[in-house]
Amino acid sequence: MSKEILEQYRQRFRCELDRVVDFWLKYSHDQQYGGFFTCIGKDGKVYDELKYVWLQGRQVWMYCRLYRTMERFRRPEILEAAKAGGAFLQRFARVPSVGSPWKCAFCLTRDGRAVKVQRTIFSECFYIMAMDELARVTGDQDMQSDAEKMMDQLVHWVRVDPSGLGRPQMPGDPPVNSMAVPMMLLCLLNQLSEGRPVLAQKYGELGDWCVKQILQHIQRDGAAILENVSPEGKELPGCQGRLQNPGHALEAGWFLLQYAQEQGDAQLQRTAVDKFMEVPFLSGWDKQHGGLFYFLDVDGHCPTQLEWNMKLWWPHCEALIAYLMAYTHSREDMLLQRFSQVYDYTFSHFSDAEHGEWFGYLNQQGSVALDFKGGPFKGFFHVPRCLYMCERLLDSLLDGKCKD
Repeated sequence: MSKEILEQYRQRFRCELDRVVDFWLKYSHDQQYGGFFTCIGKDGKVYDELKYVWLQGRQVWMYCRLYRTMERFRRPEILEAAKAGGAFLQRFARVPSVGSPWKCAFCLTRDGRAVKVQRTIFSECFYIMAMDELARVTGDQDMQSDAEKMMDQLVHWVRVDPSGLGRPQMPGDPPVNSMAVPMMLLCLLNQLSEGRPVLAQKYGELGDWCVKQILQHIQRDGAAILENVSPEGKELPGCQGRLQNPGHALEAGWFLLQYAQEQGDAQLQRTAVDKFMEVPFLSGWDKQHGGLFYFLDVDGHCPTQLEWNMKLWWPHCEALIAYLMAYTHSREDMLLQRFSQVYDYTFSHFSDAEHGEWFGYLNQQGSVALDFKGGPFKGFFHVPRCLYMCERLLDSLLDGKCKD
C-alpha cells in the first residue's frame, strides 16, 4: 500500500480524534458536581444524569493519556477536567458499606451517591487506570499509591479470595475462567509498570499468569476462541461454553501482541495474530452485510443474547487497533488488507458527520439502531483510544516516531 494512502488514513484518524475530543469537552462535563455525564444524545443533549464508574475512570484515563503523550492535547481545560473527574472518583467511587473498603460502585447519582454495585472487578480496574494515569501527569504520589493498593486488592480477589466481591458461590454455578478478567489484569499491569522497572519486576509473574489464562481460551484444536472456559482450560457445557465474542478476542489479540513485543516472545506474537485476530475475524465478519457480529455460537446455534447480530462500535475499534498494530510489527500485506476492510466499514457506518462522535449500535444491515452517542456502557474511551492508537501507529509507519 502506498505511503499516500497511509497518510490519508493518518489524516482521517487525526481529524476524527479532534472531533471526538471536542464533542466530549463540550457536552460531558458536570460543572456543578464534578465528573462526567455519559448519557448523551446524538446532538449532545444529556438525557440521563446517572454516572457510571467504568466510564468516569475511562474518561479520566483518556484525557490524561492524550494530555501526556500528544502535544496538541496539552491544554489546560483537558487537564482540569481530568483532575475534576479524578477527585469525583476518589470521593465517591468506593462504597465500603458493601463489605470491603475497596469495593467500588457501578453507578452513582449525579452528586455521587451509590445506586448499584456489580460483583465484579471492572469498576475497580478503571479506577486504577484513572488514578495511575492522572498521577503521571500531576506527579501526585499518593494517587499512584492509591492505584497500586487497589491493584493489589484486585489480584487478591482474583487469585486468592473472591469473597470481598460479595458474590456467593452457588452449588450449581461452577468456577469459570472468563477471558475478561486476565485481559484486564494484563492491561493494568501494562499501565502500572510503564517506565517503572520495580513494578515491572513485581508484576512479572502476574503477567505470565495472565497470558496463560488467556491462552486457555484457544479451543477446538485452535479453531475457536471461546469467551468462557473452566479454570483448567476445558470447554464448558451449554450456551456459556459455546459463546464467542469476536471483538473481545481481537482486543485480547493486541493486548497479547503488545506484551509479547515487550517480552521478545516471537511465538506469542504469532499466536496473538493467528489465533486471537485471524480466527475471530474470519468467523465473526458478516459476509453478507459487512461488519463484525457481536456474539456467535461456536456450534452455529442462535446465540441467546438478543443483540448477537448487531454491529457495535467497540469491536470495530479493537479490530482497527489489532490489525494496524500487527502490520506495524510484521509488515505483512494481508494484515493491512484486513485493517483496510474494517476501516472502510467503520468510517462509513459509525461516524456521525453532522454532530460529531460515533453512533454505537447498528442493526445487522448497518443502519443506526440506537442513535445516542453515550450511555451506560459507551463513553469517552473505545473510540478515542482507537483513534489515538491508530494515529500513533501510523506515525511510526510514516515517520518512525513511536514504537506503539
